[in-house]
Amino acid sequence: MHSESIKLTGHSGHAIAASIVGAREGVPVVLAHGGGQTRRAWKKISTLLAGHGFCAIAIDLRGHGDSEWASNGAYDIADFASDLVAISANLDRKPALIGASLGGLAGIVAEGQISPGSFASLTLVDITPQMEASGVARVVGFMAAHAREGFASPDEAARIISEYLPHRPSRKASTGLAHYLRQRPDGRYYWHWDPAFIDGVMRRHELDGDSGDHGRSELSGAAMKLTLPVHLVRGGSSDLVSPEAVAHFRGLVPHAEYSNIADATHMVVGDQNDIFGEAIVDFLIRTHGQGA
Repeated sequence: MHSESIKLTGHSGHAIAASIVGAREGVPVVLAHGGGQTRRAWKKISTLLAGHGFCAIAIDLRGHGDSEWASNGAYDIADFASDLVAISANLDRKPALIGASLGGLAGIVAEGQISPGSFASLTLVDITPQMEASGVARVVGFMAAHAREGFASPDEAARIISEYLPHRPSRKASTGLAHYLRQRPDGRYYWHWDPAFIDGVMRRHELDGDSGDHGRSELSGAAMKLTLPVHLVRGGSSDLVSPEAVAHFRGLVPHAEYSNIADATHMVVGDQNDIFGEAIVDFLIRTHGQGA
């Protein structure tokens, strides 16, 4: 199915790159990826949603992929959330939002704190206000490890990814990986995102220490204010969102629906794309109809 690349406008005019798939008259579904990813993470899901009549709009978060970098280092969750609010306000109708990890945190803050009523529904992919400190440390450590020095080749980057995701089959660099790397004049390959993004994440992680707080009080407060339809999807083997964190979230948002995807880690979409797709399509159709 054809995907069209477009430019959207985030907070304060920030340029956000996006891909749109599906009939424009369908219910819009904004897809916000996790930290360090790009809109390509949603490629198969976008096609699936379009096949059910939805209009899938997958975005590159600020500082990621083809979106504009923040010259002032504005990469707090509130900055990403403000972009989502601005994007929603510029659409013809209120969209459903699917947010994975960082994209999900931004969705909680956008809808629960900054601008309630911006979205028609909210799907959170393996993210809750309460996060496991060890899982957060692993994600942040992976992203920070090669942010500055880069890689000698795409194959080296592929090897590092395989070490981070040992449950997936090892493979050499693919054409898809090229979308996550940029070759600079020094000949080395670097992640596609702004290094200032991970610098900010590292500072917040160091301030939080081993408590696992990571701003969860503020996030919990925002979650408690969610009144729209909510769907939490957890990776059954996630090291970031524990069953206790799920219980905590469902206490904050009693009306939220919940799906547990077996044999999936924090990278739910990549681990079990088909099963994940079935879960979110079922929720969206029951909530919004067949993309109409």
